[in-house]
Amino acid sequence: MAASNFVDYVKIFFRSGNGGAGSAHLLHTKTNYKAGPDGGDGGRGGHIILMGNEQLWTLLHLKYRKHIYADSGQCGNSANKTGADGTDILVEVPIGTIARDPDTGEVLCEVTQHGEKQILLKGGRGGLGNTQFKTATHQTPRFAQPGEEGSEGWIILELKILADVGLVGFPNAGKSTLLSVVSAAKPKIADYAFTTLVPNLGIVAYRDTKSFVMADIPGIIEGASEGKGLGLRFLRHIERNSVLLFIVASDGDDIHKQYKILLNELEQFNPELLDKRRILAISKSELVDDEIIDDIKKDLPNIPCVFFSSLTNYNIDKLKDIIWKEIHI
Repeated sequence: MAASNFVDYVKIFFRSGNGGAGSAHLLHTKTNYKAGPDGGDGGRGGHIILMGNEQLWTLLHLKYRKHIYADSGQCGNSANKTGADGTDILVEVPIGTIARDPDTGEVLCEVTQHGEKQILLKGGRGGLGNTQFKTATHQTPRFAQPGEEGSEGWIILELKILADVGLVGFPNAGKSTLLSVVSAAKPKIADYAFTTLVPNLGIVAYRDTKSFVMADIPGIIEGASEGKGLGLRFLRHIERNSVLLFIVASDGDDIHKQYKILLNELEQFNPELLDKRRILAISKSELVDDEIIDDIKKDLPNIPCVFFSSLTNYNIDKLKDIIWKEIHI
């Protein structure tokens, strides 16, 4: 997916419909000039509804829709006829989309399943017609209720990638190469930093027709949680991953130190990320010999660790086994 086509954040002004006014009509017939009230209720204003669509992977289709309004309900009519409800506006969004209040940061709703519907803004209720106010002591009410106003305001729609395992690592650590080897995804791969500018998803085939979803997140640098590099823009995608797979290149200076830097950036961004299950995978193992690997193993964190090579397919199956086990613990 081209970087220009990946949109994971939009801010839109939404307005739900106003409720229709109730009718204060009085019935007159040839035989009974004072037949009493027969005003119907007003119709409900249209809702603004978010609906999950698994065929969407980005918010690009909403990028240029800055205002979305629902219709108002129709007024009540004579003969106790209720006004028509305003047409609801159905806004299709990718699975993993949340709606947030831009002022308070409060999450208003989230869409996590295909076909799931969440009412973002309710339409105003229709007003009651004068028939509803008729009593034994007040037989001819000449008034009716106005409809309620709908709701309106700016709302942020934010996409967080849903995946079983998210790849976390520094730029050029081998994340995209791994994804291209274990899945049919074709991320851009080159020998320079920040090759990956958008998250990439791949379905990884496992044993006995099983599979899991892997997400390649753009590289993190030290200070990403403070907005350096591409960090703040994409760190939120890690929040929805079940397992975090840390990728550190074997030819780095200090693998344990690099892992701690990555872990610290996640903690600074959202401490709850440390509650997720973690795996450390040391990439590019074809560049080091057994002696160096033995030295590296002496100072590794107390989490599942594996050396692998996307170039030679060394330990790729073992890595899949570890990932599958951690996903299903």
